Amino acid sequence: MKGVILAGGLGTRLYPLTKVTNKHLLPVGKEPMIYNPIKQLTSAGVTDILVVTSKEHMGDIVRLLGSGEDLGCKFTFKVQERPLGIANALSLAEGFAKKEKIIVILGDNIMTHNIRGYVDAFSKQEKGAKLFLKKVGDPERYGVAALDEKNMIVSMEEKPSNPKSDYAIIGLYMYDEKVFDLIKKIEPSHRGQYEITSVNNIYLENGELTYEVIEGEWTDAGTFESLIQANQMLLKIDNKLVEGSGK
Repeated sequence: MKGVILAGGLGTRLYPLTKVTNKHLLPVGKEPMIYNPIKQLTSAGVTDILVVTSKEHMGDIVRLLGSGEDLGCKFTFKVQERPLGIANALSLAEGFAKKEKIIVILGDNIMTHNIRGYVDAFSKQEKGAKLFLKKVGDPERYGVAALDEKNMIVSMEEKPSNPKSDYAIIGLYMYDEKVFDLIKKIEPSHRGQYEITSVNNIYLENGELTYEVIEGEWTDAGTFESLIQANQMLLKIDNKLVEGSGK
């Protein structure tokens, strides 16, 4: 499997911290934010990693990460010319993936527990996708999954004004090789974005979607409040990942 870290966007919610730097380079605990998703991938044995970012900050990202040798991996870099959504950014990984399964992490998603067990489980999943959920107090900020009485996902919405549940779909996704064909089928949302939720809904309709409720603490670090939370989370564990239960 290969890893993809999506680290683009303008970081407008963190302005002026992001006036001169990419938000994924901001400190979280004792390290730059992007180190946490990198550690998640390498701890799971995924060492061939594509980083997608904006052209404004590509130089800073490359200067920080280099070849990946110091972090136990190998980096490839791609530029997303315009911020057209997660699915658009992921589409740039098609040539890199070379029909292998991929693990996708949004660069501002911070998790305390390693994902090795989930990656192992997905390696045994014959086809489809795997998503990860977490109960949150502000689900309208995220993609949201509605579950039925059997705890099966029945619908997903992107940043709904009236969420059907408090289960956020976090920025960790696992896909088979079909994901790039599905991205080509979707249309932009009313926000002008190619939404990853649209891709996930196709997997759901095809009966090829599984999910887990993520273990440990999680936050995205895209607002001042969640950036503070991310710092507190990682300082408590000295930026070292907690061993997962091995689901």
